[in-house]
Amino acid sequence: MLAPESHSEHVEAAGHAADAAHGGGAFPPFDPTYFASQLFWLAISFIVLYVLLSRFVLPRIGGAIEERRDRIADDLDTAAQLKAQADETVRAYEKSLADARAKAHSVAAEAKAAADAEVADAIRKADAELEAKLAESEDRIRVSRDAALGEVRTIAAGAAVVAVEHLAGLEVSEDDAAKAVDAVKE
Repeated sequence: MLAPESHSEHVEAAGHAADAAHGGGAFPPFDPTYFASQLFWLAISFIVLYVLLSRFVLPRIGGAIEERRDRIADDLDTAAQLKAQADETVRAYEKSLADARAKAHSVAAEAKAAADAEVADAIRKADAELEAKLAESEDRIRVSRDAALGEVRTIAAGAAVVAVEHLAGLEVSEDDAAKAVDAVKE
C-alpha cells in the first residue's frame, strides 16, 4: 500500500485535474481577473500604434501622393505647352502659306502686264520659292508635331503608370504603359 503522505498528494493532484477538466480554471485571456490588465495594455498598444501611424507612416504616404499629383499636373502643363507650340507653328505655317500665295499672285499679275515671256519666268520662280517655303514649313511642322506627339506619348505613358499605381496599386513598367498608350492611339 501507499504511504499516507503520498496518498494525500495523489488525491490533491487528482482534485486539481478534475477541476481543470470540468472548467474550474478559465483560460487566462477569458478570465475576468485579467480584464483590467488586458484593457490597459490594449490602450497602450493602441496609443503607440496611433502615434506611429500619425507621425511617421501617414505623412510619408500623403507626401508620396502629393508628389505624384504634382508630377501629373506638371506633365499635363508641359503637354499643354507643347500643344500650344504646335498650334502656333501651324498658324505660322498657314500665314506663311497665305503670304506666299499672295506674293505669287501679285508677281504673276505684274508679269502678265509686262510680257508673256517674263510672266512664265516669274511664275516659275514664284512657284519654286513657294514650294521651297512650303516644303520647309511642312518639314518644320512635321518635326514639331512629331516632337510634340512623342512628348505627349511619353507623358501619357508616365501618367498611365502613375494612375495605375495610384488607383489599382499595381506596378506597371514604362514599356507596358507605352504599349497601352499606342494601342489606344490606334
